[in-house]
Amino acid sequence: MVVDQPVFSVLGSLRVRTSEGTLPVAGTKPRVLLASLLLNANQVVGSDLLVETLWPQRRPRSALANLRTYVSFLRGTLGAAGAQILARPSGYAVELRIDQLDALLFEDLVTRARAAGRNEEAIECLRRALALWHGTPLGDLPASPQWDGRLRSLTEARLGAAEDLAAMRMERGEYPAAIGDLRELVKVHPFREDLWRQLMLALYGSGRQAEALQAYATVRQQLVDELGIEPGPDLRAVHAAVLAGELPPAVPAASALQRPPAPSARSVIAPQQLPPDIPDFTGRTGAVADLARALSAKGRPSDEPPSIAVVVGPPGVGKSALAVHCANAVRADYPAGQLYLGLGGTVAAPTDLGELLAEALRALGAGEADLPPTVHERSALYRSLLAERPMLVLLDDAADAAQVRALLPGNGCAVLVTSRRRITELPSSLRLDLGVLSPSEAEEFLGKIVGAERLAEEREDASAILRSCGYLPLAVRIAGARLAGRPGWPLSVLRQRLDDESNRLDELRAGDLEVRDSFDRSYRQLPDEVARTYRTLGLLGPQSMPGWVVDAVLDRTRAETVMDTLVDVNLVQPAGTDAIGQRRYRLHDLARCNAREKAGGERHTLVRVLGAWMTATEQAASRLPTTLFSLTSAAAPRWDPAEETLRRLTTDPLPWFDAERESLVAAVRLAADAGLSQASWGLAAALVPYFDLNCRFDEWRQTHQVALDSARMAEDLNGEAAMLRGLAQVCLYQDRYAEAREMLRRSRAIFHELGDIRGEAISICGLGAASQFSGEHLTALGYFRQALAMFLAMDDRSGEAYARQAIGRVYLTLRDFRQASGWLGEALRLAEELGDAHREGGVSMQLGRLYDLVAQSDEAMRVQGRALDIFETLGDRHCGAYAMRNLGGLQVKKGDRSSGSDQLQRSLAIFQQLGDRSGEAAAFQTLGELHQSAGRTALAQYYLHQALTLRRELQGGAGGGQGPVLMASHP
Repeated sequence: MVVDQPVFSVLGSLRVRTSEGTLPVAGTKPRVLLASLLLNANQVVGSDLLVETLWPQRRPRSALANLRTYVSFLRGTLGAAGAQILARPSGYAVELRIDQLDALLFEDLVTRARAAGRNEEAIECLRRALALWHGTPLGDLPASPQWDGRLRSLTEARLGAAEDLAAMRMERGEYPAAIGDLRELVKVHPFREDLWRQLMLALYGSGRQAEALQAYATVRQQLVDELGIEPGPDLRAVHAAVLAGELPPAVPAASALQRPPAPSARSVIAPQQLPPDIPDFTGRTGAVADLARALSAKGRPSDEPPSIAVVVGPPGVGKSALAVHCANAVRADYPAGQLYLGLGGTVAAPTDLGELLAEALRALGAGEADLPPTVHERSALYRSLLAERPMLVLLDDAADAAQVRALLPGNGCAVLVTSRRRITELPSSLRLDLGVLSPSEAEEFLGKIVGAERLAEEREDASAILRSCGYLPLAVRIAGARLAGRPGWPLSVLRQRLDDESNRLDELRAGDLEVRDSFDRSYRQLPDEVARTYRTLGLLGPQSMPGWVVDAVLDRTRAETVMDTLVDVNLVQPAGTDAIGQRRYRLHDLARCNAREKAGGERHTLVRVLGAWMTATEQAASRLPTTLFSLTSAAAPRWDPAEETLRRLTTDPLPWFDAERESLVAAVRLAADAGLSQASWGLAAALVPYFDLNCRFDEWRQTHQVALDSARMAEDLNGEAAMLRGLAQVCLYQDRYAEAREMLRRSRAIFHELGDIRGEAISICGLGAASQFSGEHLTALGYFRQALAMFLAMDDRSGEAYARQAIGRVYLTLRDFRQASGWLGEALRLAEELGDAHREGGVSMQLGRLYDLVAQSDEAMRVQGRALDIFETLGDRHCGAYAMRNLGGLQVKKGDRSSGSDQLQRSLAIFQQLGDRSGEAAAFQTLGELHQSAGRTALAQYYLHQALTLRRELQGGAGGGQGPVLMASHP
C-alpha cells in the first residue's frame, strides 16, 4: 500500500517535513504567511493581499517592511525542505512540485482517478487522495477570509472523492468498507441526504436492515429538530424500500467521475433567484427607464449577443437596490429563469470564480457529479446550458471585468452587473454611473420610512438630516430606520447628532446597516499609496481640489494616476474641469468623514499639501498688479510642485485664484486647526493681494481672524502683528477707523518689540491713512514722514515711493498744491525707476486730481487716461474703475457728456460687480449731476437718490466704504 508523505501539508494542521522529521515553523505570522503561499502554490500572491491576511484588523505602518522580514525568515527556515520563496514585482510565490504539497497531490490523484474510470486504479487513487487529509485544513491557524474560496473548493473536492470511493466500493460489493467511509462523511455533513441514502443502501446491502432503518430515523430526527423539514422524496423512497425489503441486491450509484456534458432532462429547472423587489424604492426614474430598455427581451432576436448593462457608483448609493428593482420589472420577459450571483467584490477575497460557476450550474439543475473540475470547463457548460434557455443574469458586487467575463452567458440573455469599480472594459450596451438621490427624491424616500406626515411637521429638521446624509440612499435608510424605531423622537434630536461631523458615522448605523463599514470595504482593498491619499484628502475639506495636490500628498511628481485609482473605485468623484483646465475632484461628505477618521498619522503629509498651496499662492500673487503689504512668514512650510505644473497654474494668476479660492480659504483654517500657525497666517497674508484686487473683504477678514487666533494660541508674535495689520486694512476700507487704529497700534508695538522695522513702518502707514480719513491731516503727515524716514534708513525704495505718494496726497487734500506736486512728482519718478507700474498708475490718478484743481484740464485728462491705460494693462479692474470714474468726470466738465457718461456707467458696473459701495455711490453722484446739468430731471433724481441711500448705509456702519481709502492706504 502506497503511503504518501508530501513535504508540505495544509489538509489539516500546517506541517513541514524533511528527511529528519517535522520542521518547526515558529510564530503565528510566519505560519500564516507560509499557509497563504502554499494555498496559492506556483502563483504570485500580491503583497497587499498578504498584508491583509496577516493584519486583518489594522495594518501597521511598517506592514510591508514586516512582510519582507517574515519572508526572509521563511526562506532561511524552508531551505532544508528544498523549497524557495521567489520575490516578484507585485508579491511573492512559492514554487513546488506536485508531490511536495498535499493539496496539489490530492487534486492530481483525483484527476488521475477520473481519467482511469471506475476500476481498481481509480479506487487506489481516491484512497491515496483521501488519506492525505488529517483534519480541518489549516485548523491550527486563525481563519482568514482570503483562504475561504480555496479551502471551500478543497473541501468540496474531498466530499466528491469520498462519495465516489464509497460508490465504487458498493458496486464491488465491498459494503463494510463503504459503510466506514460514509459514516465519517455524515458526521461532517449531517444534512446531506444523498450521503445518508448511500449509507442506508450500504447497510442494507450488508444485510444490516435494522441499522439502515435506524440511520433513516437518525437523519429524519436531525432534519425535523434542526431545520423543521421532513426528508426529501429520494430518501423516503429508499426508506420505504428497505422497510419492505424490496431493494435489488446490486445498488447502482452515480459518480462524479462519469461527468455528462449536461444535466439530464429531468434536472432542467427554471431558477427564480432574484431577490424580492424593494417595496419603498424611490426615484431614479431616468435610470429605471434606461435599464428597462436595455434589459427587455421584447423585440430582441434570440440569436443576438447578450445585452449587458453595468451599474457603477460609490458605496451606499443604491446600485443593488436599483438593479434588483429593474430586474424584477423585466422578469416576465425571461420565463426560462433568472439567476442571481453575489460576486463578493467588496470583501477581502472575492468569491472564487469556480465556486460562482458551480453555484450557477447547480441552480441550472446540475448535480455535484455534473460539475467539471476546471473554471474553463464550468464556464463552457454554463454557456451551453443557457444557449437554448435565455435568462436574465444579475451579477451583484463585481470586483472587476475579469470576474464578470467568465460569467457572461450566450446569445439571447441579458446581464445586469453592479460594481463599485468603474467597469468600462465590457462590451456593455449601457453603463450607468449612479449618483446620490436628488433632495426631493431623498425626502420622499425618508417619508416612506418614517411617515410623510411626520416629515411635513418638521420639514426643516428633515432637510438638515438629509443634507447630513449627503442624500446617500444607505445613509437616508439608516436615518429613517433610527427614526422609525423611535417614534417619540423629534427629528431635531437626530439632526443635532448628525450635525457633528466627527460623530456622524457613529450615528449612521442601524442593525447590520452601517455607512462606515460600507466605505471601509472599499478602503481595505486600496494599495498603500492610494489609501494614504484617501486619508489625506479627507482632511482637506468639502470643496473640490485639483489633481496635482496628490503630488504633494505623496511627495513626488506626476502622481495623479493615484487619483485615477480612487475615481475608478468610486471613493472620489470627478468634479469637472475648472476655468484654467484643471481636473477637479471631490469626496462625498460621508466619504470625507470616513477618510478623516482614519487620518491618524498624516500630519507630515498635510504639512506638504499646505506647503504646496503656499508656494503656488506666493508665486501667483507675485504676478498680480500689486502685492499689498507683502508681509510673509519665512517659517511657513513650502513644497515645490513640478516646475511645469507651477508655471501652468500661475502664468495667469487671477483665474487660478478664482478656481482655488475656496480651497485656499479652507487651507488657512485647516492649518490653524492642525496647530500649524506659521502655515495659517503665512497663507492668509499671501492671499491679501488677491482679496484686495477683488474686494473680497469677508474672506480677507475671515482668514485673518482664524490665523490671528492661531498665532495667539501659538504665541507667535510675528503672525499676530501681521494679521492685525491685515485686519486693520479691512477696517480702513470699511470706514471703521477707530477699530483700525487700535489694531494698528498693537501691530506697530509688536513689530517694534521684535525689531522688525519694515513691519513697524507699514503699520505706521496704516495709522497715517486712518488719521487722514478721520480728518486729522497734520497727524497723518507726521505718521507718513516717520514711515518715510524708516524706509529711507532701510533703503526700501518701494516703501519710500508709497510714503512720498501718501504725503503728497495729504498736501493735495490741504490744497497745498506746490508741496503736493513736489511729493507726487518724486513718487512718480521712483515708481518709474522701480518699474512699479501699479504705483505709477496710482500716483498718476493723484496728479490728475491736482491738475484738475489747478485748472489744467488737458493735463488732468492726459494723466488720468495714462492711469486708466496702466490699470487696464495690468488687469486691475478695481483701480481702473476709479481712474475711469475720474476721467468720466473730467470729460463731463469739458462738455463731452456722451463720452463722460459712458465712462461713468462702465465704472459703476465694475463697482457693483466688485461690491465697492463707496465707489458705486460716487459714480451714482457724478451721473446724477451729469443728468441734472443736462435737464434730465427724472434720471438725475434716480441717480442722486441711489447715491444718498448708499452713503447713509455706509455712515450707518453697513461696511463697504472703501472708496477714497483704496488709493490712500495702498502701500
